[in-house]
Amino acid sequence: MSIEFSVTLDQIMKELLLETVYMPKEPSEILVTSSDVNRPGVELMGFFDYYENGRLLVFGRTEMAFLKGFSPENRKKSLDDLLKNKAPAIILARNFDPFDEMFIAAKKYNIPILKTIEPTSGFISALVAFLNVELAPRITRHGVLVEVYGEGALLVGDSGVGKSETAIELVKRGHRLIADDAVEIRRVSNKTLVGSAPANIRHFIELRGIGIINARRIFGMGAVKITEKIDMVINMEIWDATKIYDRMGIDSEYTEILGNKLPLLTIPIKPGRNLAIIIEVAAMNNRQKKLGYNAAQELLHNLGMDMDESAPTREVKADWESF
Repeated sequence: MSIEFSVTLDQIMKELLLETVYMPKEPSEILVTSSDVNRPGVELMGFFDYYENGRLLVFGRTEMAFLKGFSPENRKKSLDDLLKNKAPAIILARNFDPFDEMFIAAKKYNIPILKTIEPTSGFISALVAFLNVELAPRITRHGVLVEVYGEGALLVGDSGVGKSETAIELVKRGHRLIADDAVEIRRVSNKTLVGSAPANIRHFIELRGIGIINARRIFGMGAVKITEKIDMVINMEIWDATKIYDRMGIDSEYTEILGNKLPLLTIPIKPGRNLAIIIEVAAMNNRQKKLGYNAAQELLHNLGMDMDESAPTREVKADWESF
């Protein structure tokens, strides 16, 4: 069973700097559960077959001009029919004031009226982007999330394998920590996952033998970040002499998180390996692959061993739940 997330109207007002015109109750008690919005068009003419009442109603220049052409009686009927279907709130763009009929209907059905000075399209874009993040499906997983050369690297592996120590070394080398131990992952689109730390443990990191430290306090504000897109997953495991590790990087191994596919690298750990440098190189190599360059393929070409370009790269799906 999927979990339905919500965001309060109060949060939306603070994020998008909305002005209150009419508020029937505390905005912190009003919940928005849909990341889509309604710009009423055919609804103003009485067509409600596909109307969803969980969406915010946004009125821009077009809708207000259309309503202005109505007679007061028709405008009253149109807005009454619209608002009796309920909505979390009405938002007026371009600093428009509500029609008297809109104000009366909103009071009748206890629907808040807000307004913004922003143009309609720009405001809707910002609103939907905010709602997509706040209402995104999410999971929390054990791991460490760091930003390395602009790439979000999620470090996973058994407890005690050295994820936090590696993250500290990366921070010392100028990279940034997003989350340690628990990473909250949100699916903000079909292609994008964003990771962050739960608010109560944000910026804290555990080092065995030392204890809990605050990375922001020790290394400064430039060493931490609130959220970051996850570009790759790095599985850190103790070196297994019986296992064959990839030495070429031709095959593409991946894992799925919340239905999104991410590149997966397995890095074996043994004394003497500089994991921070390895992860830095992995991040830069991942970016090169996204830009269309693969060093292994170029080497094979130089050796006269070109891969069949028509054959797809083999992909090995890893089990995320095993991490």
